[in-house]
Amino acid sequence: MIRRSPTCLLLAIVLMVGVRPVPAAPAGGGAQQAAGMVAASGAGGPDSERHADAGGTGLAVTIPEVEEVDDELTWVPTVDLTNDAVDIWDRIRRGFGMPDLATDEVERQQLAYLSNPSYLDRAFERGRPFLYHIVAELEARGMPTELALLPMVESAYNPRAFSRARAAGLWQFIPSTGRVFNLEQNAWVDERRDVVASTAAALDYLQYIYEMHGDWHLALASYNWGEGAVGRALKKNSTQGKPLEYAHLKMPRETSRYVPKLQALKNIVARPELYGIELPYVANKTHFETVDSPPGLDLATAADFAGIPLEEFVALNPALKRPIIPEGTQPIVLPADSVETFRANFALSGDAATRWRSYAAQRKDTLRSVANRFKVSLVTLAEVNGLRTGARLKPGQKLLVPVGDNADDALRAARALPDEPKIKKRRYRKRAKRRSR
Repeated sequence: MIRRSPTCLLLAIVLMVGVRPVPAAPAGGGAQQAAGMVAASGAGGPDSERHADAGGTGLAVTIPEVEEVDDELTWVPTVDLTNDAVDIWDRIRRGFGMPDLATDEVERQQLAYLSNPSYLDRAFERGRPFLYHIVAELEARGMPTELALLPMVESAYNPRAFSRARAAGLWQFIPSTGRVFNLEQNAWVDERRDVVASTAAALDYLQYIYEMHGDWHLALASYNWGEGAVGRALKKNSTQGKPLEYAHLKMPRETSRYVPKLQALKNIVARPELYGIELPYVANKTHFETVDSPPGLDLATAADFAGIPLEEFVALNPALKRPIIPEGTQPIVLPADSVETFRANFALSGDAATRWRSYAAQRKDTLRSVANRFKVSLVTLAEVNGLRTGARLKPGQKLLVPVGDNADDALRAARALPDEPKIKKRRYRKRAKRRSR
């Protein structure tokens, strides 16, 4: 748990004013693929959970006088690479590879985070199951491990985060960009919320825009604002003879804070003891594994087979939108130490585990007629499929219908799933036609 005393915060502010990190050499990216545009959601900053902007001049700190020395003293990180990483934070520090950004905005964002230790605690706790996987993927691609902190900026490590721009998941993909990166989105699943699939897509995109610009700060600005917008801003600066670095571009307010937020988190993770905080322990080991599961298995039964609570199963599989594992090759995520238990119990169950299948509605079907045909209550059929009892069916609409007699587990799973975000249709103003004289 993150702890911070008022004295430690004052010390952190003093040191933050007088000490800035030394830039590190950038790390190269691997092969790039595909383009797209990720929504500028910014869902993961402390702004999203009630905090005041930490800029301004209301705090005056007296810096004690120091004696002059001949040589400039700089902070050199001491990371013992001869030993294995102590925890995931140690492993992340070892892979820092981006040049540091030292601006007033970084200091403001850093102070905002430090002023909200409970927010940091909640967000880092949410990231506990996913951090190992993200760091391992970054290392496999030769990418800077600071990027493991980017979902904190985007979504506060909440795979169910949903923005007003309709961006979803840890990495906040909008629907169109999700489709560009083959993230499936239908009535059954939303792979923008799948940790494994969305992480692969996000790193593909980050690699692509890094090679486009050759600069990580510009790549991150493109991730937030769009590479087209960043390209136009660079062209404008070039035409006006201005510098082409991130800090000199004219950007929307959110994008101008985007990289500083990531830098602020990097500073905190790099030297938590400097700011009087303690990062939550996250073991440097695999936390989950993916398992292929046949369709028709309800989530409550799958959780029972794995020997874990239904709520934990739902939290690990945020891509699933229905209480039944859908048709196709959608894998499920289980705690690493529960995989063998699941496989053994599933093997013993045989065909009895598959209790549901999909049914395509016919032209004259109603929800009541389908319920009568498959001998299930109208209320249960509607709830399992996320419909109202009076909902009209469209020809070809896929419904989950029972194979056996027991619908209780599916109903239990349906009630454990969080409600899907309601998407408001955008209203367009009709322009009045001008009459020609």
